[in-house]
Amino acid sequence: MTEPMTLRVRVRTPVADVYEALTDARVLRVWLAEHAEVDLPHRYEFWGRHTPDGDVPRQELLHVDDQTLRFSWRIDDTDTTVQFRLEPDGAQATILTIVHAGLPTFAEMIAGAGTLGVLHTFWALSSANLVDHLEGRPLTPKCDFTSPRMREEFVIDASAQDVYDSIVDPDTFARWFGARIDLEPYVGGRWAMGGFHLDPSPAQILDLESGRKLSIAWDDGMTSTWELAESDGKTTLTFVQSGFDEQDPPYGSWMGWLGGFAELRRYHELPNWRPMWLEVSVDGIPDGMLTIE
Repeated sequence: MTEPMTLRVRVRTPVADVYEALTDARVLRVWLAEHAEVDLPHRYEFWGRHTPDGDVPRQELLHVDDQTLRFSWRIDDTDTTVQFRLEPDGAQATILTIVHAGLPTFAEMIAGAGTLGVLHTFWALSSANLVDHLEGRPLTPKCDFTSPRMREEFVIDASAQDVYDSIVDPDTFARWFGARIDLEPYVGGRWAMGGFHLDPSPAQILDLESGRKLSIAWDDGMTSTWELAESDGKTTLTFVQSGFDEQDPPYGSWMGWLGGFAELRRYHELPNWRPMWLEVSVDGIPDGMLTIE
């Protein structure tokens, strides 16, 4: 079964700037892919180690005008279609809608659906980097589909205790990540994405130290660890995923966290913050499992 994936993201720059970032190969190599070649209206391709199935370009341009770009993308021997649509949000902001048709359902993605199953979080991370690039902020590291290494550091302009609280407090977590968690805040307690009622196999908390560390273990043997270190009022957040099958790395969940951390930094650093991602309604996805306005 397939269903379109839809993301809507707010960019605080005019439509013309966003259009250029979507169609200039040089800029695509900054926020989207290792390699990109564009020759409108004939060619639109990107590939490389930061692209799923990215050993060669697999896109074919279908349509382009001053507000819409649509291309086919063959992934995992399956034909899919991607559309970017731009609309002004006042004079100095833009709403970008990304629709990727032909992907597994959200439930199938969570259960694991090959390369196609990582496209939801691929676009979440990519759109976060597009926004930060256009707004002049540091980009979040991209996923390397040629490596099983899953360890990254993020510097956040906030105290370690404030960052820690935003990771373990369910209401705050839901604000920046777009999905609620439930947790029992002690070693041995449960940790569940979406809430205990949605997760029949919650993770178990292995380590919990206020202001410094959270580590959880999943039932498949994978471990996720957040470590915090403060210096001069800023926090270095180190996030690690380990214990997985290195022949089948969990790229989907990895990109989900990377995209989330982009919003976590914005949450702590931007005055009058509001989410970059806008709420959408998609059949089969529970309320709160996407982003919230």
